[in-house]
Order: sequence, then structure tokens, then C-alpha cells
Amino acid sequence: MKKVEVNIPGKEYSVLIEQHLFDRLEKIILSKKSNKNLFIVIDRKVLELHRTKIIRFVSNFPGKYFIHEFISDESNKSFSSAEKIYNDLISQKFGRDTLMLAIGGGITGDIAGFVASTFARGIQFIQIPTTLLAAVDSSVGGKTGINFNETKNIIGTFYQPEIVLIDTGFLKTLPEEEIICGIGEILKYAFLIDQKFFVALRNNLFKLIKLDSSFTSKIIESCITFKGDIIAADEKESSLRKILNLGHTFAHAIEIEQNYRIKHGQAVIVGLVCALDLSRRMEILDKKLFEEYLQLPLLLRNFISIDNFDADHIYEVMKRDKKGLNNKIKFVLVNSIGNILVDVEAEKSEVLQSIQQGIGYFKK
Repeated sequence: MKKVEVNIPGKEYSVLIEQHLFDRLEKIILSKKSNKNLFIVIDRKVLELHRTKIIRFVSNFPGKYFIHEFISDESNKSFSSAEKIYNDLISQKFGRDTLMLAIGGGITGDIAGFVASTFARGIQFIQIPTTLLAAVDSSVGGKTGINFNETKNIIGTFYQPEIVLIDTGFLKTLPEEEIICGIGEILKYAFLIDQKFFVALRNNLFKLIKLDSSFTSKIIESCITFKGDIIAADEKESSLRKILNLGHTFAHAIEIEQNYRIKHGQAVIVGLVCALDLSRRMEILDKKLFEEYLQLPLLLRNFISIDNFDADHIYEVMKRDKKGLNNKIKFVLVNSIGNILVDVEAEKSEVLQSIQQGIGYFKK
């Protein structure tokens, strides 16, 4: 079993990575002396695929439990969905002595974490990611949130889990589209970590698409280790943690403009290309390096398809991004691998050109 420690001052926790880890969930909960009243928020598709495993666990668990099925979709990451979870918590007489389990991908983890952080002024929760994207990124770091008024994650909290359990066996049931989404976040780390990670990913990308167990586990561990170090130094994203938003200012706006016809991880791939293009236009990134770096995300261009898009609408959505200041868009851009600039402002004309050029690579 691989173990990564996230050492946030006053809120340290472990990330465990192993196949069949879910089978040991009861022992893990009891060993941590966590609350024994379980409220489970689970992606409905995950429950359908793994019902026997889930029911066996709750049936043997020595405590009260309730299962809330959640339809994992960006349109459901909303106040109304959170309200349904609150209603079930109250109607089933759960209180502050509750342990919430978030079982699913990033959307499920985001909304379950948000409810856990606000119900009864905060209850314990455990992240159990079942997608590659959630495993390498969103399950760790404590960001929770819901979407509101054409703005992604604009309402949310920083709230760390008790523990993160990554059972790589869940990944085996993922459709190809979800694997590509996870790789979108991994590509981000390729520009953040170091040249060695970038080259390893470039040379073994299609091994990752096939979810080679050894390589996939190493990638998950590398991403989580890097992110854990970042959030330990800057939990609330006041400085260093901003680098983790590389590609996301573009990506979130593209998702919204496309009415979520493409998934978050796919939009991150497109957003990374836009960010690389803007880095080049602003002469932050050398042209030769730009051409080298661009080849990695473009290896996945056949897995993403965008029909029509409105660059001006994307730009206007970006102006509402929660990371902006004084009504100005703040970009995360690339100088070189491991050398990332944050809070960069750009001329509207350059941003629009980068949107056109970046999305153009993926246009039908």
C-alpha cells in the first residue's frame, strides 16, 4: 500500500492508495476512532456498478447508516442538490456525530464536502474517489463547492477530510472518456512538477490510457505527493497554491460556455493549450519550448471535440472567475516546466486570440 501524508498544520491526514482498499474500510474507520453514524453520498453510477460491495460494507458496519444517491452532473452541483442532502441528514436524525463518506468523482466529492463542512457547523468526512480525476487531484486539498449563476465553484469552503482512500480497483470500471478527464488533470502536473515527470508522462501516455496498474499508481502517488506539499504550505490559496489553477481559468469558462457538453477534465486539456498559447503570446514562454510543450496535450486531441463556440462569451465568463481581483482576470502561465507565473494580467485581444487558437485545435 502506498501512503502519502498531507501535513497541513493542525489538520494532518493520510492518503492511502491500493487496489481493494475499500474492503478494509471498516477497519480503517474503527482504527481512527471516527464517528460511527455513516451518511454516504454516492454517485448513482458507482452504486449500480459496485452495489454488492457497498451493501456488504454497510450491512457489516457496527453503526447507523444512510445512503444518499447522487446523480453526478455539473448541473446538479447546486444549492438544490445540497438541500436534498441536508433534508436527508435532518429527516434521518443525523447530528454532529456523523461521518460522511463521499464515494464518487470530483463532483460528488465537491458537494459532499461542502455539505459536510456546513451541516451542524462541520462533520467528519472521508473522500473515496472512484475516478482518475478525483484520485489525482480533487479528493485532496479540501476544496469544496457548488456552482451558481454561471460560475463554477463560486460558493464553497476549505474543509479537509479525515482521510482519503484511493481504491484503484474502482478505476477499472471507468469509461474511456473519464480516463481522459483524469489525464487532463495529470497533464497539468506535467508542467508543474519537473522535466522527468513530463517526459515519463509523454512517453507512457497511452499506457496510462489503458490504466496500466503499476504506472497508474505511480502517477497518482506523484500527483498527490506534489499537491500535498503545496497545500501544506498554502492551504487557503493565498500564494503558492495558485499554481494548481494552471489551465483552469480557461477551462471553467469553456465548460460553462459549452453548457457542460464537455467534461471538466477535457476542458482542462483545452484550457492548458490556451494557457500555453497565451504564455507564448506574452513572451513568457519561449517559442521553441511552446512547440515542445504543446505536443503533449495535443496527443489527446482526438478524444475531445468542440463544435461551435463564442470566444467573447468565454471571456465574459472568465471575468466572473472567483480567482479574479478588481474585476480583472488573473492567469496562471508557464515560463518553463516547474517555473509557473501566477496573477498575470493580459490584454483582452491576446486572451481572445488564445481562446480562438487553443480551442481551434479541438474544433470539429
